[in-house]
Amino acid sequence: MVTERGSSAWQQLGGGPAAMGTVDLKEGPSTVAINMMLIVRPEQKGQRDRQADSAGLQDDGNGNNRPQPSQGRDLSGQQASEEPYKQRQTITSYTNEGTQVTVEVHPRNTTPQLFKKLSFRKGSQRQPSLRGQDNKVFERTEAPQPPSGKDLHAYPWDKSSLKSMPVDLQQLEKLDAYALKVNVKSSIEELVQALLKQARTDLEKVRAIWTWICHHIEYDVVGFHNKSQRLCSPIDVLRTGKSVCEGYAALFQQMCSIAGIQCMKLSGYSKGYGYKIGQVFKGDSNHAWNAVYLEGRWHLLDSTWGSGIVNKTSDKFTFRYNEFYFLTHPALFINDHFPNNSNWQLLKPTLTLKEFENTVHCSSDFYKLGLLTVHPDTAVIRTVNGTATISVDCRSSTLFTFSLKGREKHGLLSLRKHGMKLEIYPQSTGRQELEIFAKPSNSPEKVYNQVLQYVVECTSVDKSIHFPKDLDQPVGPSWFSEHQGFLRPSQPDPVIHTNDGRCSFTFTLGKDISILPTLHSDNSGLTEDRRRQHIMQIHRGNQVEFMVHLPHAGNFVLKFFAKKKSDPGNYTYVFNYLITCLNTEVKWPAFPQTYSNWANDYEILEPLSGLLPANRNVQFKLKMHGISKVLVQAKDTHTLTLSRGGFWEGTCNTAGCTELFVMVHENANHNFYSHVLKYEVEAP
Repeated sequence: MVTERGSSAWQQLGGGPAAMGTVDLKEGPSTVAINMMLIVRPEQKGQRDRQADSAGLQDDGNGNNRPQPSQGRDLSGQQASEEPYKQRQTITSYTNEGTQVTVEVHPRNTTPQLFKKLSFRKGSQRQPSLRGQDNKVFERTEAPQPPSGKDLHAYPWDKSSLKSMPVDLQQLEKLDAYALKVNVKSSIEELVQALLKQARTDLEKVRAIWTWICHHIEYDVVGFHNKSQRLCSPIDVLRTGKSVCEGYAALFQQMCSIAGIQCMKLSGYSKGYGYKIGQVFKGDSNHAWNAVYLEGRWHLLDSTWGSGIVNKTSDKFTFRYNEFYFLTHPALFINDHFPNNSNWQLLKPTLTLKEFENTVHCSSDFYKLGLLTVHPDTAVIRTVNGTATISVDCRSSTLFTFSLKGREKHGLLSLRKHGMKLEIYPQSTGRQELEIFAKPSNSPEKVYNQVLQYVVECTSVDKSIHFPKDLDQPVGPSWFSEHQGFLRPSQPDPVIHTNDGRCSFTFTLGKDISILPTLHSDNSGLTEDRRRQHIMQIHRGNQVEFMVHLPHAGNFVLKFFAKKKSDPGNYTYVFNYLITCLNTEVKWPAFPQTYSNWANDYEILEPLSGLLPANRNVQFKLKMHGISKVLVQAKDTHTLTLSRGGFWEGTCNTAGCTELFVMVHENANHNFYSHVLKYEVEAP
């Protein structure tokens, strides 16, 4: 589900119409064998043709419609030959209990032969199958059997794969492209016949059917809201090209049956279209999906959710293919699909309905982005002392953001190498929605995908917490800032607490990196340039130290912008810190103003304050290389001398001046000086 940052307009397609019932997996009775022959007379044949043309489907006794071929046509819908042998048709019907009925229909004036048995017994049963490219040869396959121990997967998820069996998607690309172009709506049999021309294995058959349905059947939003307008029979779904989940699942089941694939239509509860976070499920089922039997094991899929999404604001469906719901790992499928029959969870152990309701809903994008686990894993979070913490673990570097009550505020989101941590501080009591979004670190798009939804229950508000409006998420250094050249931070935490209003921290810089820091506060009357003077950066080789002296108490945002020195373009935002100071006595002056000739590797040891006392002798100690002479200009001019330690040192009196400048003579052959520092002098 793709959404703009801070929005959750898209919802997964959810429930179908009324209750769809549990799949009955009871074993059949003891074995009974019956021989049967049916001869169709001319007047019966005409009546049968009319009934087949008008209906085309027959209920199998379990609420599932099975295709019934017309007399005079084979199961692929082609006109039958006039040869007696080729006109003979074999019709097999079966039920979930294992009951199989096979009937031969012979044309007039031919000699019928008794050769089929009807078996009512437990064990292997057969159902019709399409075989070969011409789809004219039919074989019987086993009827669906209930899941057994070999079908079960361990819960929780073992993080091995998103799918329940190995699937090489690249190998299926050609088949997918072919299935997308198939345009047959005359009959379900002919559609399956066309799709299977490029399918060899059972997996390829299921894939072709899945791909076609996901790209050709749209969700019927009108039918979802108005039961009287729903069309859910497979033939109606095919002809109209739309349905709710019941129709998707029914069409998928019938197409698989024709293709010779064991398939079940399952029903239960889902966290899809219309789902409310933390809701209690009761009454009729609200969704339908399928299970298919491949390579000796049952697998789950949902073609409704594979087809697209509904915008909950406009109530419009949009085709948006979702690979995640094709043969989804059962330990992931259970996150938003709860079958009426717990056997079809295909899990060991199974989840209870209460556990399903209480578990946080992880969207399909959660897993597609490589996210692994989340804490807490409950849909409803309760704050403790006005705050709550959420953490996510992932395989690779991922960008995150969040929205609490529709705003990306009142929280601290910090990135970690393999996940993120979010601390929220709701500013009002009661229930409020929290959404978390993510996107790949290498994505050029600005669109984040919604991955988690919570309801936060807040019983008290922490009034001491205030986040400046200029604070951007995420907060603090991370793998992202490392990629931008900020390496090995001495302050890895996103929040810096200072009691005396001063703090400093260091980074190792990548090559060719130029940094521009800025300081922001909601209640400061200082200009941006003046606030920037409260930050000093000192370069020592590939190390850089930042010193911050706050002008007053409060919460500040320290932002870092960077660019390559060789790049003439603008600086780009990288990350920010939150700096807090509760000491109301704090009132630090700015650092001295620097001019363009002040190099990054120059250093001020004293005086650090940009405001000097009046009528005082002030000691200077500066570290500057490649300089031939240094002067301090006040009322009088004073010369600094170069010490053995490589520092320019000396004393200057501030009497009779309001400003003081440090000037350097860079080349002994030149007779001009450049300004590098400016100090202000207090009024006497």
